Amino acid sequence: MPRLRLRHAVRAALAALVPLALLGASTGPAHSAPGAAWPEPVPVVSHVETTDPVVFITIDDGWYHDPAAAKLLLDRRVPASLFLLPGAYSYDSGYFHTLLNQGSSRVENHTVNHPDLTALDAAGQKAEVCGARDQHLARFGDGPRLLRPPYGTYDATTRTTARACGAKAVVTWTYDLTTWGSWTPPAPQLKAGDIILLHFNETVTQDLKRALDLAEAAGLKPAPLREYVPE
Repeated sequence: MPRLRLRHAVRAALAALVPLALLGASTGPAHSAPGAAWPEPVPVVSHVETTDPVVFITIDDGWYHDPAAAKLLLDRRVPASLFLLPGAYSYDSGYFHTLLNQGSSRVENHTVNHPDLTALDAAGQKAEVCGARDQHLARFGDGPRLLRPPYGTYDATTRTTARACGAKAVVTWTYDLTTWGSWTPPAPQLKAGDIILLHFNETVTQDLKRALDLAEAAGLKPAPLREYVPE
């Protein structure tokens, strides 16, 4: 099986294990489990409750640096949330510096090595999340405020670790519009507050165009996700 399709299959299988109640969580107040230790867990956001006619474009990983995708983001002034892996910009951070300095995108946290965080203990999760935060801050001068756990999987430790590492929410997604190999996801009817997941892969430009066209057809505009998630 091709590598990208294998990664998609693994991510989809793991995401299916996430409790649906948590995936549907909004930005309302987080509730601690009895006896939970400080810090308080952050909320989990898969959709933003808003009456504003907006959607949120999020792009994961960062391995494929497509100039056409960067041009589209800049030309359309798309305020994308880029959930990057440090290794994906270690060899070419200029691609993302351009998006940050000339556009409206922000860099967010996707861990250091893209593990399933639920397979790690508290120390392991902290190393992954705080480690990525520190590398993003050192490279771009802006610390991430949102955490997207790899594969969309997380547990109670992830939510408290996110807070300890400077994040104000764990972010999953409403729709994954990434094309993997010959598989293209069906076109959804987007609604205000939906979070769209894309990836910096070989189809990122066509996937981004498709997402923007779907948003426009629904009368929605991309908005900066970080600004819509409360402290």
